[in-house]
Amino acid sequence: MIRVVGTAYEVTVAGHLDDHWSQRLAGLRVVRGGDGTTVLAGPLADQAQLHGVLSGLRDIGAVLLSVRTVGAEGPAPVGVQATSPALRRVVHTERLTLRPGRVDDAEATWAFRRLDVVDEWLTVCPDTLDGYRALFAEPARLATTVVVQRGHEPDGPVIGDLMLRLEDGWARLGAAEAARGVQAELGWVLDPAHTGHGYATEAVRALIRYGVEELGVRRVVASCFVDDTASWRLMERLGMRREVHAVRDALHRSGRWLDTVGYALLAEEVLQPP
Repeated sequence: MIRVVGTAYEVTVAGHLDDHWSQRLAGLRVVRGGDGTTVLAGPLADQAQLHGVLSGLRDIGAVLLSVRTVGAEGPAPVGVQATSPALRRVVHTERLTLRPGRVDDAEATWAFRRLDVVDEWLTVCPDTLDGYRALFAEPARLATTVVVQRGHEPDGPVIGDLMLRLEDGWARLGAAEAARGVQAELGWVLDPAHTGHGYATEAVRALIRYGVEELGVRRVVASCFVDDTASWRLMERLGMRREVHAVRDALHRSGRWLDTVGYALLAEEVLQPP
C-alpha cells in the first residue's frame, strides 16, 4: 500500500481500542495506556485525512480527549476542514429553519435524543447531560450538525437535528484529488413530539438540495438498521435508491446482530425536472 507521509499526530481517546481499529482509522498505531486511554499515533497526509479519523472515532462512539501534533505543546489546530460547518448558511423551507449547530444547542437536542424511542437507533448517546454536552461540542461532530427549528423566527423551537458530512469518493491514487468532498452522508433525528407532519421529509429534502446545488456533491448517501422502518421509508420518500442490504452485520445495543440498509441518490437525480 502506498502511504503519503505528512504531519505526525497523536489522537487521544477515552477507553481502550482494539488493534483492529487501526485499519479503519487511517492506519494509525494503537497504543493503550495504563490510565485507561488510547493514543492513535502516526502520520496523516492532510487535514482531510485527520477529519476522516475524527469522524470515524465519532462513529464508533469513542470520546475524543485531545489532538496534537508530535512534538507540539498543547492541542493541535484541527483545521478549517474539521471545524467549519458543513452547512455554511441558514436554509429556510416553507415551515422550517435549518442552521449550523452551536455548542449551546446541546440541551435542546438532548431533550429528545435521550428518549428510549430515539436512542434505540442512535450510534451513541451518553447517559448524562454533561457527557452529552462533551460529545456534542467535539469540533468534528459539531461541524456536521444541522439544527432544525420550526418556523422562521430565530428563537423557534428546536424539533430535530441532521447530520451533513462531506466525504471523499473512491478513486485511484492518481485521481484522488478530483474525488475529494464529492459525496455527502446524511443522518437525522426528529423529536417524536413533532413526527407525523412531514417535517423530516421537508428538512432532509432541503439539505440534499443544498448539498448538490451549493456544495457541488455528486452523490448523497444514508444508512440505517433495517428494523428502523421510519428511516428507510423516509429515504424512499425522498427518492433515494436502496443499494445495500447487509445481513446481520451490525451489533445492536440489544445484543442482536441486525441487518443494515444503505441508500443513495445522484446529483442528476436531484436536479432532474419533476
